[in-house]
Amino acid sequence: QVQVMESGGGLVQPGGSLRLSCQISRHVFNIYTTDWFRQAPGKQRELVATISPRGRTTYADSVWGRSDISRDDTNHTVWLRIDNLSPDDTAIYYCYTRFGESKGYWGQGTLVTVSS
Repeated sequence: QVQVMESGGGLVQPGGSLRLSCQISRHVFNIYTTDWFRQAPGKQRELVATISPRGRTTYADSVWGRSDISRDDTNHTVWLRIDNLSPDDTAIYYCYTRFGESKGYWGQGTLVTVSS
């Protein structure tokens, strides 16, 4: 069983930053790739960022240059930071962890609302 637990959502003002955490079961953390997705109201789920077990990262164009995905191996946690937020970043953010391209495991999601 693999557990995935996000935290860190909430209300953020435009121009601010979000920092989300995703804690993953220790026994798979070092061999699983982790993605952050988001789903805005009325829109399809979007891949935001990915980090491999070795720390290789990729980002969606929508957050490129203002985001960072990182790993904390000690605490088996993946972090996502996005800066310079706008209302377009309002969404439920989901953490997804997988072994290669195999079916993976989703977290429950955390809501981020960007509003003044």
